[in-house]
Parts: sequence; C-alpha cells; structure tokens
Amino acid sequence: MESNMKPKLEVKNITKTFFSDKGAFQAVEDVSFQIREGEFLVLLGPGRCGKSVLLNIISGLLEQTSGAVYFNGQEIHGVNPEISMVFQKTAVMPFKTVQQNVELGLKFAGMDKKKRAEISEHYINLVGLKGFEKSYPPQLSGGMKQRVGIARAYATNPEVLIMDEPFGQLDAQTRYSMQNEILRISAEEKKTVLFVTNNIEEACSLGDRIVLLSACPARVKEIYDLNYLPKPRDIVSKEFLDIRQKISDNTDLAL
Repeated sequence: MESNMKPKLEVKNITKTFFSDKGAFQAVEDVSFQIREGEFLVLLGPGRCGKSVLLNIISGLLEQTSGAVYFNGQEIHGVNPEISMVFQKTAVMPFKTVQQNVELGLKFAGMDKKKRAEISEHYINLVGLKGFEKSYPPQLSGGMKQRVGIARAYATNPEVLIMDEPFGQLDAQTRYSMQNEILRISAEEKKTVLFVTNNIEEACSLGDRIVLLSACPARVKEIYDLNYLPKPRDIVSKEFLDIRQKISDNTDLAL
C-alpha cells in the first residue's frame, strides 16, 4: 500500500482527560496515526489501556480534551454517518429477527422496505447466516450474533468500519473461525477497517499495519507494517512468529 496515499481517517494529537471530584484521570495521551483508503488497521494494546475511549472519540460518541479527528481531510465533530461500529458485546436487539436487526440502520435512514430486504439479504448471505433470517438472537450462538452485528454495520455502506474487540467474548475456536470470516468479508467488501484487539496473534493475523498502544494512558509505542506477509497468514511460519515475538516483547503488561 502506498505510503503517500491520502489518509481516509487521521487521528491527530488526541488526548482525553476525565475530571471528577477525585481529580483528573488521563486515558489517552497525544495519540496520532492515519488510516489509508481500503486498509485494515489494527489498534493493539493491553486491557483497559484506553482503546475503547479512543474509538468512542473517533466514532463521535465522546469528545476529546484536545487534538482532532479528520475524515477525508476534513475535521469532524460528533457522530459521522460514514463511520459504522461493531461493538465488543453483541449489541443486537433480542426481540427483532436477524433480518430486522440487519435492516435497523437502513430503516432509520428512511429506506423503503423492498430495498432494505435486498440489502439485508446480501449481507446476511455474506456473513454466512442464510437460512436464519427469521431467527431471533436468543436462538443463535455467540458467533452468529456477532455476525449479525457485522452484517448490520456493513449494510449501511459506511466508508470506515470500526470493530471494537468484536471477538473478545467468543471461545477460542469460534474466535479463530470469525477471524477467517472477517478476512474473507474484508477482501470482498474492500472497506477501510479499524480493528481493535488486545490479542497479539489476532492483530498479526488480520492487520495490514498494527498501531501498538502503551498501557494507560494510551500512547503510540510503535507502528508495524505487515503488508509483506500475504493473507491468509501462516501463523506458524518463521516470518509470522518473528513479528509476533517482536511485538510481544514491546507490549506493556495489562495493569
């Protein structure tokens, strides 16, 4: 990927400090990085380091103390409809079917029923849930619920997709399966993706580049370019194990 490409999204000198009766708490400190068009960028950091705070700022759900976020070169304030988010917890509505959940954003946007159905069918098929359109979330496994969330996020056709540790609640086997699925979907949809995880192997498997964050407050420790490793990646190859070890040696322990 060309380094001189205009960034799709730029995070510039973001700092977030929370104030309370007990004093000030800094969650994010002077964080800067860029996401290129069509890139799969991974934010990697230990648990409770401020990753979710940073994501909420980028998505417009939280206001930064200082710094700025730019989208297509323009500073953005508040929620941007061109940025969609998949949450850590499966944020699907239990009283709505798979199809109704996937169509939710489209319905809010005022799209007619027929068009919504066409789009939801495409993305339900894309995430491997064909045949479950009329099922309700309590009838689905954890992995299937997360697929619903991914389909819903893609259905609104965002320019940037943010994924906040989407597989963190899944068992190891399902998590590995979902990693392969998101690689397949990403290759088909070619969206710009910002993916957050605290799992080094997951980051090395998925990321075109990895932004390594420190323990709280979150700072950028280093940015690793993994474009020299073709996808899907052989997780037992020497090249993969070498970069995994290099990142592991530079990763702070969770406090």
